[in-house]
Order: sequence, then C-alpha cells, then structure tokens
Amino acid sequence: MSPSQNAQDLFDRWQRGDLMAPDCPSRPILQHLTSRWGTLVMIALSIGPHRFAQLRRRVGGISERMLAQTLDELEDDGFVLRTAHPVVPPHVDYELTPMGREAAEHVLGLTRWIEAALPRILAGRKTAA
Repeated sequence: MSPSQNAQDLFDRWQRGDLMAPDCPSRPILQHLTSRWGTLVMIALSIGPHRFAQLRRRVGGISERMLAQTLDELEDDGFVLRTAHPVVPPHVDYELTPMGREAAEHVLGLTRWIEAALPRILAGRKTAA
C-alpha cells in the first residue's frame, strides 16, 4: 500500500470512528446512549417532547442531578434539543433531534430485544448461578 493510500485509510477510519481504539471520540457517545439513564431518557423522549418534571416521573428512580447531567450529555452529543420558553415560571421542553430520533430507533431495538428475551436471560442467570 502506498503512503498516500495508507494515509487515506487512516483518515477514513478516523472519520467513521473505531470503538475499539481507547482514544476514539465515539466511546463517550456510546456511553451516553447506552448508560442506564441515557437509554431510558432516549426511550421516554421517543414518545415526544417532555418537560423536566415529566421526564423525571417517567424515568422512575432517576435523581434530578442525574437527569440534568444525562440531558446535558445527550444535548451536547446532538441527540436532544432543549427549548427554554420566555415565560414565568420558566418552561423548558426537551425533545429528540432528527439524529436523536435515528439513535432512539437503535436504542429501542435493543431494549425491545431485551424485553422479549427476558425470560431466557433470567433462566440463563439461574442456571449459571
């Protein structure tokens, strides 16, 4: 392979990401989407826009601090749009961006599979124990 082909190959790999590389910028994004709270927030927002308190109620067990952190991460990654309305008291809506809706479909696919396979997964745990 010529040096220019090798450089182009490296550039192409860098552009699309390499999750197995320790310094790949896609790793934090994967963490944000597949963390327990990131996944649950994405599922909740896939239904439609929510206010903060609505999201907190829908995602049972999440603290205000963790919800705020999760929303910030997903917003920074471009998956969530935060809209603050100029009213008193403050009114903020959160919704998925087009890219967020695309990512949510993949997250939903995985969670659907987990729920459908749950009896088998649990049975496997019992036999392994």
